[in-house]
Amino acid sequence: MPRGVDPRIVILDIDEKSLGEIGRWPWSRRLMAELVDKLFDQYGVGVLGFDVIWAERDTSSGIDVLDSLAQKDLKAVPAFQQVYRDLREKLDNDGLFAASIKSRPVVLGYYFNAEDNAVRVNAIPDPVIPRGTFAGRNISFLQWKGYTGNLPIYQKHAAAAGHFNPKVDDDGVSRRVPMLLEFEGAYYEPLSLAMVRTYLALKTGKFPEVEPGFAPERYVSRSYGGLEWLKVGPLTIPVDETASALIPYRGHKFSFPYLSLSDVIKDRIMPDALRGKIALIGTTAPGLQDLRSTPVDSVFPGVEIHANLIAGMLDRDLKQKPPYMLGAEVVLLVIGGAVLAVLIPMLSALWATVAAGVGFILIVAADLAVWQQGGLVLPLAASILMTAALYTMNMAYGYFVESRSKRQFTDLFGQYVPPELVDRMAADPRKYNMEPRSADLTILFSDVRGFTGISEALKPDELREYINEYLTDMSTIIRSQYRGTLDKYIGDAIMAFWGAPVDDAQHARNGVLAAIEMQRERGRLNAKFAARGWPTLKIGVGVNSGTVRVGDMGSQVRRAYTAMGDAVNVASRLEGRTKGYGVGILVGEATRNAVADVVFREVDRIKVTGKHEAVTIYEPIGLESEVDKDAHDELRLWNQALRHYRAQQWDQVEVCLLNLRRMNPACELYQVYAEKVAERRRQPPPPDWDGVTAFDEK
Repeated sequence: MPRGVDPRIVILDIDEKSLGEIGRWPWSRRLMAELVDKLFDQYGVGVLGFDVIWAERDTSSGIDVLDSLAQKDLKAVPAFQQVYRDLREKLDNDGLFAASIKSRPVVLGYYFNAEDNAVRVNAIPDPVIPRGTFAGRNISFLQWKGYTGNLPIYQKHAAAAGHFNPKVDDDGVSRRVPMLLEFEGAYYEPLSLAMVRTYLALKTGKFPEVEPGFAPERYVSRSYGGLEWLKVGPLTIPVDETASALIPYRGHKFSFPYLSLSDVIKDRIMPDALRGKIALIGTTAPGLQDLRSTPVDSVFPGVEIHANLIAGMLDRDLKQKPPYMLGAEVVLLVIGGAVLAVLIPMLSALWATVAAGVGFILIVAADLAVWQQGGLVLPLAASILMTAALYTMNMAYGYFVESRSKRQFTDLFGQYVPPELVDRMAADPRKYNMEPRSADLTILFSDVRGFTGISEALKPDELREYINEYLTDMSTIIRSQYRGTLDKYIGDAIMAFWGAPVDDAQHARNGVLAAIEMQRERGRLNAKFAARGWPTLKIGVGVNSGTVRVGDMGSQVRRAYTAMGDAVNVASRLEGRTKGYGVGILVGEATRNAVADVVFREVDRIKVTGKHEAVTIYEPIGLESEVDKDAHDELRLWNQALRHYRAQQWDQVEVCLLNLRRMNPACELYQVYAEKVAERRRQPPPPDWDGVTAFDEK
């Protein structure tokens, strides 16, 4: 829209003001005759067009009564007949109006209708292109079945006439006007085109002779059967496949000067306001129902549609849509679709959105460039919809694939790992799977001591609640607090590990802290159980680190995501040794070496069945920040006792143990070593004994 007001075309408005001052519409033809005379003689209008239809006779002067008297009751009265002949011409308002438009550049309007029972009222002009001109051509002219025209006397004296039927789109918006429409095989022009032809005839000095039609031109070759444009004098008017032209809206409504018709009638406008102008008589009054829905305004005066078309034709500013634009659209769809179809699936959601956005911008920019610079209509909807469809389908596909992957990960790993790790894994599902692999993990085993006695002391429903509460609390510590993978329950025993399926650089530390927290939780559970009269809960926990095989393993009957290897076996055996040493937790040497901020008590060096090398085992005391000075003093004395023990200095060991039991009477480990010392006294080890305890059983 270039915007601004075009002064060449003036709209004489039958507005509310005019209806209030002059009276209801239609007005007397005598008044209209006086108006036409004034417009041409006083104001010097160039071309005058009527966006109204004069379909009924004006009998307001009483001429019908006079005619009836002259033909019947007073037919034999000579004096009356003489007066009748003198008065009739003056009372014939239709004749006066017809005389006023005769030999002047006045263009009338009429309309066609397409109903099956359409009537044919009054007269329409001769077709501008005769019947059969386009026979054999592939042109989809809009066809009509009836019309309402002007009175024959008006049509006879008008310079030209044109229809004012827009081509209303399916959404009810007027975007096109048929430059040629078909009625009974012949072809008729719109009001705007009729006014342009009249205006050109006036400018070239050929008026009152207005060229009766135009020669349809061929495009590219004689074999082409379509219609690309119409030639009207020096003007080329492009048309589409229905012989319609896009309305070149200049801007929003009132893009042309509006003058109230009552001001013209009452001489309230400047003398030169209309000189040489193209004038259109139409209405903006809502009651006269000539308001349209357009792309620029939802309520738009119909008369201004004609003004826009007239201005567009004179400025050679009508956009054209030649058939090759369909090929250009197809090429754009194929190339753009292929690029986006390949590119979008390769990108992440963010970059796919960016690519689609860039695609939108390029398509719109190309379309606007062709529209503004070339004056061509390149359809935009198909390309935009294609881009949106490709983007939406890929995003939807990606969403469903991602949702399916998340569901699969939830199904596969949800029972093992905490939800936050499942979400992290689902963010990059290609990185995680259940295939067996080698990994450095920390494995934890825990078991309830004396479970057989507990089960015998409780009723079945109490036992179920007892073990459920225990397993739930311990599993929560492993999964939620320390993000471990819960492998399985083996009766009352728990197996868990850290470092798979999600890598964990702190897997040893998390495993040790989880074991410490499990022992603390045992104390809290015992307080609850004691209140219910249930047996005291004691558990042993073994923790070990090492390289194992982890993944989906099992048989064809049953499979599970688990870990296997020597480090797993050692963890299980450490859990079994906790009771023998009187401690709640035993940690392997590899785990101890991987944790820096936890205080450990060295328990022993042991050699188990199937292992040739001894391993040092430890009991975690707590985080360094949580261990007080007394505990550190106790550890120093304990380390001294271990040195004496391995040096076979039994007396010194017993002294140390005596002091240690005074410092911490609840520590069963000291009593265990007191018994070990007594056994060594009875059966002294060989002189080269290295202090390692060997176990024959697992």
